[in-house]
Amino acid sequence: MIFGTSLLSTAYFPPIEYFVAMANSARVQIESGEMYQKQSYRTRCHINGANGLLVLTLPVRRSAAKGEESSHKIPTSELLIDYSKPWLLQHKRALEAAYMSSPFFEYYMDDIYEILDSGEESLLKMNTGLTLKIAELAGVETPVEFTDGNFIVPGSEQLVQMGIEDLRDSIHPKKPAQLMERLQMNKPYWQVFTNKQGFVPNLSILDLLFNEGPNAISYLAYSR
Repeated sequence: MIFGTSLLSTAYFPPIEYFVAMANSARVQIESGEMYQKQSYRTRCHINGANGLLVLTLPVRRSAAKGEESSHKIPTSELLIDYSKPWLLQHKRALEAAYMSSPFFEYYMDDIYEILDSGEESLLKMNTGLTLKIAELAGVETPVEFTDGNFIVPGSEQLVQMGIEDLRDSIHPKKPAQLMERLQMNKPYWQVFTNKQGFVPNLSILDLLFNEGPNAISYLAYSR
């Protein structure tokens, strides 16, 4: 193992870098006390379609019991998925268009659709359910737990004392895959549109799972 405990934010169909962190940690904690950040992996994922990169975004709202305050000023744990928007059908169509011809789409999709179709309203619970299921399918056995709800400031002495690798801010769609670069793990694998577009790194973990299947864990696990 490279890391003892890694601290991650919740994410919707997280990027490969997120699962590299999981696969190479003795334990993973998912932050439960943070304030929501827009334009992050908390509510979006990246897949590759016939015409290039696609961003799938989960619409969210705050619980009616909590008022109408802007979603970016509230704890992520209080956010609900907005089913008044047709996101579920749109996301399924996008995934099928992008991966129907991949080797392992049909093998894994029923398990993933079961969670997507569950009607779960909590963003945190939906993301966690998907992440744990994909970890199981990909062969990532690292224990995952939530933090206690008390937000730990990035860079704080507390993190150092606890020996926690804080990856909450570094794994972000607007930042390069720093962990992948650090471990020199941006190696290519076969993708559906490789011949047309070349290799596209650090897409959603779904890209790796649907294209590599049982070999996904070999890609995720660091080896010198």
